[in-house]
Amino acid sequence: MSVLALVPAAGDGVRLGAGVPKALVRLGGVPLVVRAVDGLLASEAVQAIVVAVRAVDLAVVRELLAGRCGQIEVIVGGADRSSSVRAALWYGLHRFPATRTVLVHDAARALTPPGMIASLVAAVEAGWSAVVPVLPLADTVKELNPVGVVLGTVDRSVLRAVQTPQAFEVSLVRRAYGLAESDPGASAVTDDAGLVERLGEPVHTVPGDPLAFKITTPWDLRVAELVVGST
Repeated sequence: MSVLALVPAAGDGVRLGAGVPKALVRLGGVPLVVRAVDGLLASEAVQAIVVAVRAVDLAVVRELLAGRCGQIEVIVGGADRSSSVRAALWYGLHRFPATRTVLVHDAARALTPPGMIASLVAAVEAGWSAVVPVLPLADTVKELNPVGVVLGTVDRSVLRAVQTPQAFEVSLVRRAYGLAESDPGASAVTDDAGLVERLGEPVHTVPGDPLAFKITTPWDLRVAELVVGST
């Protein structure tokens, strides 16, 4: 076993306003979490997947993912994304001790191309310990003060929007999440690579893909429906 993917999917999805957990929202008739898992499997670079969901959704998600090739485990996640990733990581490393590369992937990025996933795994296997997919920013970015007055324009040429999956060499992500348990500043970190940055370790990048956008709001879901309907 070499590549383990973690899929935190225990959020309520309040901003999506669908009346069900975001992971179970259907896109083209298929729940987002199922699309995310199928994308990981289609990359042919992932051997095992641990999905973290709400306790009340455990049986439903296990049934949805039953019968797929590859080793898929569904466990109870935590109160927030970070605790869900941590729970999935510790469970996954115990269940699959031969893991060498760990991916962390948002279920809400359900249309992520399998080829992009494979490129991240390849980058870690080639020697990079932490790799994230990124896209350049199209919009002008302003820095504001606390009351909303513009302080200046940020140079967007050095900025990138970060997507998932994010890929890590196993000992590094284990160290990052181990430190996070005792690091009070870790709670402010918004992605897994941010924990690696707090260790002072470099995070490399590969090209992301517009299809790997995060489905968070009703508008995002509508866009995703249009994408699915056009294929």
